[in-house]
Amino acid sequence: METVNFLLDRPLALFIVLALGAAIGIALERVLASADRERRKAYWRGRNAAKGGKPNGRQVGEAAKGSPAGSADFAADQLKAVSRATFTARSLLNKSEAKVFAALDQAVIARNPGWQVMAQVSLGEFLQSRDDDAFRAINSKRVDFALMDEHCRVVHALEYQGSGHHAGPSAAARDAVKKEALRKAGIGYHEIVAGHTTARELRALVEKLVVGN
Repeated sequence: METVNFLLDRPLALFIVLALGAAIGIALERVLASADRERRKAYWRGRNAAKGGKPNGRQVGEAAKGSPAGSADFAADQLKAVSRATFTARSLLNKSEAKVFAALDQAVIARNPGWQVMAQVSLGEFLQSRDDDAFRAINSKRVDFALMDEHCRVVHALEYQGSGHHAGPSAAARDAVKKEALRKAGIGYHEIVAGHTTARELRALVEKLVVGN
């Protein structure tokens, strides 16, 4: 608590801490994304090699990176994998998240029917950047709830801090990346804490964030 008060009394120090957190999160995201890409490439290279590809050169049927033929071959392999697999539907939200969504949706519609509550939205769907590395760092990150105005623009992002929210340095770093990207885009960031944010406080938050009809 003393550390938090110290930072709140010193905006510059707070900004430095948030900037460092964002930098760490972006670096971590790049490393994880690169490792994930290499794993996927190795997997499909191995599958192509097993089908008669050239072990020390370009795989049979694999065109230059980014070419239409290469994309088609990759998509074809993915389609085969999906065709062999079994899929089942699952809930987009858990029970506690669903309750928050229902309360938010009701409050938002009462305030302004032109606004909508969206759930589990990827930042890449409503943020853009000319910096490819920065965009990749936030592309697959999600916010629990997004408030979208009548022009289909996300104006506020809400995170539900429930029992399923993971703690630890990596989670804090990922949150810092999201917060910084949202801040730069001029999108509000707000937290709903399980067991602390009451229904009345949630309605009051909506009254504050949503422009009245």
